[in-house]
Amino acid sequence: MDSAISEQHQTLSSTADNGLKIVVVGGFGVGKTTLVRSVSEIRPLNTEETMSQAGEGIDDTVGVTAKTATTVAFDFGRISLDARNVLYLFGAPGQERFWFLWDRLFSGTLGAVVLVDTRRISDSWYAVDRLEHHGTPFVVACNDFGGPAHTAAEIREALDLADEVPLVFCDARSRESSKQVLISLVEHLKNVVAADPEHGPRPVPESTP
Repeated sequence: MDSAISEQHQTLSSTADNGLKIVVVGGFGVGKTTLVRSVSEIRPLNTEETMSQAGEGIDDTVGVTAKTATTVAFDFGRISLDARNVLYLFGAPGQERFWFLWDRLFSGTLGAVVLVDTRRISDSWYAVDRLEHHGTPFVVACNDFGGPAHTAAEIREALDLADEVPLVFCDARSRESSKQVLISLVEHLKNVVAADPEHGPRPVPESTP
């Protein structure tokens, strides 16, 4: 155990001097912890706890009845883009009772990923609303849970997405698929900066995760 902690601490000691923050948000059980875990280069810090009777009647588990653990603060992962730039990933808890944490997590955020379970699209409305409220650029990623197929146009209409918001499909369990989601976000952020240099987020490095 001690050796594992020591190894992780050594990994975190980097020459990087530019930290770029990205938040992964979405409804309860859409795969935020899984995405952060699959793409992080370090052992992710997570605050998952076993679901108990205390959450019964409070957390909406419709469609995720097999879920046995839940994030109660946030997940954290890291990706080194190059020698000087590091991407920090924060996965926000999905239950409504933890939404008060989101505004603080959005502080200093370069951009965000809204993860969606297409079987429960309405669960991600709040995430889209809060990001639009903060003016935070984001992409929407539909996680594959094997539910009924929906076209991109149907999902856009259901979430009332602006045309400029990218919509991608992914499998959060796959490192490569999750990386493609982040690449889509990085490319979107570059487009935002190019369109409005004064009010867009800080330019991101050329390299992608």
